[in-house]
Amino acid sequence: MLAAWDEQRAAAWGSGDGAALARLYVAGSGAGRRDRQMLAAWSGRGLRVRGMATHVLALDVVERRPAYRPRLLRLRVTDRLVGAVAVGGGVRRVLPTDRATTRSVVLRRSGGAWRVESVRLLGW
Repeated sequence: MLAAWDEQRAAAWGSGDGAALARLYVAGSGAGRRDRQMLAAWSGRGLRVRGMATHVLALDVVERRPAYRPRLLRLRVTDRLVGAVAVGGGVRRVLPTDRATTRSVVLRRSGGAWRVESVRLLGW
């Protein structure tokens, strides 16, 4: 489920599709707002970010509500972003690989899809 979400996010970034990106988040999500703002900044410079892939290094389900057929999942995820390339207007720049970070990610089942409600960086 998280892998499919990451792939949809990468596709939205690769095409510069802010509406597709917004659909991946719960309405009002701060994480969604920040993601759309970053996408708009890249698009505003005439660039697309392609080839984005998220390598999940560790994943733990911290909370599942309700336990049967959950509608909310709280995950502890350690991942890093790799493979991203900025392209457009004669530019092709390989972006640096992200370092591994650990976050709390809350997913909510809505409209038949898992959407991100919140993302919070966890300390070392």
